[in-house]
Amino acid sequence: MNQKIQQFFTDKDKLWLAIWLCGIALLTVWNALFLNAPAFERVRTGFVNTMLIALLVIGITLVAGWLIGVAVYFLERMRNSAAYLTATFLLNIVRSVPQIVGILLGFVLITVGIQSNALGSGATIILAIAGTISLFVFLEIVDLIRERIAHFRRSDFYNAMLVCGISEWRIVNVDILWKNSRNHIFNKLIAIFGVTIFLLCSIDFIISVGLSNDVSSINLPVTLGSLLAKIDSKQDVLAIGHTLLNPGYLPNLFFKHLQGISVAFLIVFSLVCIYKIANGFARRYEL
Repeated sequence: MNQKIQQFFTDKDKLWLAIWLCGIALLTVWNALFLNAPAFERVRTGFVNTMLIALLVIGITLVAGWLIGVAVYFLERMRNSAAYLTATFLLNIVRSVPQIVGILLGFVLITVGIQSNALGSGATIILAIAGTISLFVFLEIVDLIRERIAHFRRSDFYNAMLVCGISEWRIVNVDILWKNSRNHIFNKLIAIFGVTIFLLCSIDFIISVGLSNDVSSINLPVTLGSLLAKIDSKQDVLAIGHTLLNPGYLPNLFFKHLQGISVAFLIVFSLVCIYKIANGFARRYEL
């Protein structure tokens, strides 16, 4: 038992995952006790939507990145220069667009779709948001896939399996990527999960502040970023500055300004914990 406890504290990824979940659970209990019901529901919905979109992004990114990374590798191996150059050119076009700019343009298209009733249900809008973010982050998986394949191709492992009559498709997808690279891929997905939360909250904050007054506050799904942009939350966060000049006001932050403090805490706390989880996972498996 003592060894298991010691190992738990040694594995920083497990430790920070537990800290993250416990922190969210404690905040939920505190909000249930002291935050009014409508605000509590908004915070809960915003957190769930943010996590759901981030999970969808890593799912889409994994599938798209794996398929495209392997496809580009085989195009290169087939000596089909036209197809390979076309695929590389298209990927480089996506790579050349700054992530936050590309996602912002994607959100503009989503708001147009909402206004034209092309995106009717909330589930469709959430899926469209996840797809938009995935378009600008999946290249990280593509690059990792190609890097892992190139790493094993330089070793005797690859040629030995070819000589044994094993198909190249199986060598790449099963022996290289699944058996010998899944920890690398999973660690990258953890990082993408954190990046997605940051990008989503940043874009939602920008849009909610004023880029789309007709749509953002009404039809876009509530996220932590859009909640932070609401006037109530901004006033709550500004109260922190007031507390620096008047320390006696500190207890009021946890009762009178709970919505904004909760949203800001969830964003910052989640990003810090996910960063620590990714680092701990990489160290545990020596990636």
